[in-house]
Amino acid sequence: MGRLILLKTASAGTLESSDCLVTVSPAEKLKLAYKGANSEVFAERTMALVENVSKKYSLIGAEISIQDQGALAITIKARLETALMRAVKGVAKE
Repeated sequence: MGRLILLKTASAGTLESSDCLVTVSPAEKLKLAYKGANSEVFAERTMALVENVSKKYSLIGAEISIQDQGALAITIKARLETALMRAVKGVAKE
């Protein structure tokens, strides 16, 4: 798989209960801002999920903001991947 290059800011999801809003922006390195009512409880899980998705797409730089309203891990992953696809113009092959 090629490496994703983020070209713009993009979002996926909502702030409805049991969902999350994920926003990604181009950045020099990987940064995560995770907020939510249970963010202390689920911060480690969410960081691992973001790292796994980043490795899957060979993502080096991105600023990722997740506003969690009680979303399941699979929902966060789907929202993150959708936001990433919306932020990239194409896939650079290496």
